[in-house]
Amino acid sequence: MNFKKNLPNYLTYLRIAVIPLLVMVFFLKGDWGYYLSTLLFFIAGVTDWLDGYVARIWQAQSNLGRFLDPIADKLLVATALILLVEQERADLLPAIAIVCREILVSGLREFLAEIRVSVPVSKLAKFKTAAQMLAIGFLLLGEGGPAWMHLEFLGRSLLWLAAGLTLVTGYAYLQTGLKHMTETGDK
Repeated sequence: MNFKKNLPNYLTYLRIAVIPLLVMVFFLKGDWGYYLSTLLFFIAGVTDWLDGYVARIWQAQSNLGRFLDPIADKLLVATALILLVEQERADLLPAIAIVCREILVSGLREFLAEIRVSVPVSKLAKFKTAAQMLAIGFLLLGEGGPAWMHLEFLGRSLLWLAAGLTLVTGYAYLQTGLKHMTETGDK
């Protein structure tokens, strides 16, 4: 197998492998738990960006990558949000909104792919993802960060912003999906 052609998939595998490590280090006592969980989340975020970049520049897209990449992202985000909510370091409502939107969009994308309709990611959805990833990173670092940065407040605020954007972008995806669901095949 060609390493260059498979590197994007290897990076996705790495992102998936980070998830159980994130769970383990999240519960470490003291600042090490904050630092290591944030570092692992950051590494996973970099691999998300890097696998897409490498796949595009080396023309190394694959069906396996198209399947696994969004799953890896959703597993990582959902795991981090569950951990943070469980420890009361994140609010439940924005976490629910984000996870539910991801499930909705995944189902819609699957349906639309079956009828050969592509829905590109909007700039607003990319902004939502950036806000969401920053929020989770800040919340993971939490008390391990400098007090003057107010990371918990910043993280919670960004998470609510991401949840609001989640509802807006999720509604846009839903409108597109419903338009195609209500079309009749008898034209």
